[in-house]
Amino acid sequence: MIDSPGRRGRPGGGGREARIAARAAAAHARVAPYITRTLKPMEVLDEEGLALIEYNADTILEEVGVEFRGDDAARQTLKDAGADVDGERVRFPRGMCRQVVQASAPRRFTQHARNPDRTVQIGDPYTVLAPNYGSPFVRDLDNGRRYGTLEDFRNLVKLTYLSPHLHHSGGTVCEPVDVPVNKRHLDMVYAHIRFSNKPFMGSVTHPDRARDTVELARIAFAGHGPDYLDDHAVTLSLINANSPLVWDSTMIGAARVYAEANQATLITPFILAGAMSPVTVAATAAQTLAEALAGMAFVQLVRPGAPVVFGSFASSISMQSGAPTFGTPEPALVLYVMAALARRLGVPFRSGGNLTASKVADAQAAYESAQTFIPTMLAGTNFVLHAAGWLEGGLTVGYEKFILDLDQCGMAAVLSGGVDLSENGQGVDAIRENGPGKHFLDNSHTLANFETAFYRSEVADNNSFEQWQEAGSQDAAQRANAIWKRMLREYEAPPIDPGVDEALGEYIVKRKASFPDSDV
Repeated sequence: MIDSPGRRGRPGGGGREARIAARAAAAHARVAPYITRTLKPMEVLDEEGLALIEYNADTILEEVGVEFRGDDAARQTLKDAGADVDGERVRFPRGMCRQVVQASAPRRFTQHARNPDRTVQIGDPYTVLAPNYGSPFVRDLDNGRRYGTLEDFRNLVKLTYLSPHLHHSGGTVCEPVDVPVNKRHLDMVYAHIRFSNKPFMGSVTHPDRARDTVELARIAFAGHGPDYLDDHAVTLSLINANSPLVWDSTMIGAARVYAEANQATLITPFILAGAMSPVTVAATAAQTLAEALAGMAFVQLVRPGAPVVFGSFASSISMQSGAPTFGTPEPALVLYVMAALARRLGVPFRSGGNLTASKVADAQAAYESAQTFIPTMLAGTNFVLHAAGWLEGGLTVGYEKFILDLDQCGMAAVLSGGVDLSENGQGVDAIRENGPGKHFLDNSHTLANFETAFYRSEVADNNSFEQWQEAGSQDAAQRANAIWKRMLREYEAPPIDPGVDEALGEYIVKRKASFPDSDV
């Protein structure tokens, strides 16, 4: 825990700042600030099937309704727009939510980064990858499983900043439980601003913490003028429904704060099918759509045009134990359906990640993550949370798993780029030059392209058995362990204006002092 974050880690002279900026640029030089997809999204339902899901979602909204708990103002906003309010239950006339969202929600928006070169586009045809979110535990090969700390949080922010395969700093990459709940959000947001210059997410655990995020963001972007946030989204924050069919006052209150400030929100039902929705794909999809429509409509009624992302997090549970399962086919089908529904609605879509129930970075973690991440990319997902580090159903973020997932993110970016049909990509001249029966190793085309021809894994071992044995006979997790340690040793913070850094520190110190030490 730091007492005066504005006075720590401040860059020195302009020469050092230039060197740091140059190193960061070099690390990302081969990779764009986000993925531009050329592959068409995979579809699993035709027009009739998608229309049926939409019809069923409207039936849920009209006949069953959604509870907006503990927020009279939210229910009044919905009532004034034409919804039927009965206590905390809100029912919506058929088509109302869709009409509200389509009238003003942007199809695509820009989230601005402190470094303009890392600014991202969220919406088709783009994909933005962000790290793990929300885990109270961390794991590495040296120390095993333990509660996350502020040091772990900073380490994960730094690893995200250093990786060219993650485009977004994320939010609660782990829970720093060594800092009181009512104060840790200040340290977390500051870490994203100070130790990275990629876009970041804000706090949603209380409306006041959302306001702190907005104020810290205003300070961070103060160089652009006092009203910059009014028409520039610089934060993107996760607003989860309390499924089934409930929006609670914490989430609605945070959503209102961000909407009023014209900042972006991920409106995401979190569903474990069988426990929080019916067990079937079509029913889970309809319930997800209903919950998300209600949340997005509320945001648009608070401030028309505020950026929203249609989120879907759906997985299954074991019918034998009740434990969450990942990498199974049914949630993949839900993901494909929800991505298509988001395109029909005309808003960006969030889902997926490298998800697993495994406790360690083993074979189960690899295949379950792949079975989630491949559908994520093939569905055309625009924003991917949990792209790196997720273990144990989200309870743990693993350092080694983080590095292994980065490798998958890099490969997914290449795959999403599709087939190069340029003259160089066609390579006909190379075949003419080579002729029959001769290898291409010394062909001029090979020599011109060999440095960038194929994706190069930083983790995989492709050496002979003897070479691998001589290098220590390490498995993938052991190699990943060495990589994250090297990355942190070589880390240097990106430049920041000293005056901005000092103002951030002053705000944080003042806000922390307003809470009694015993108040958590």
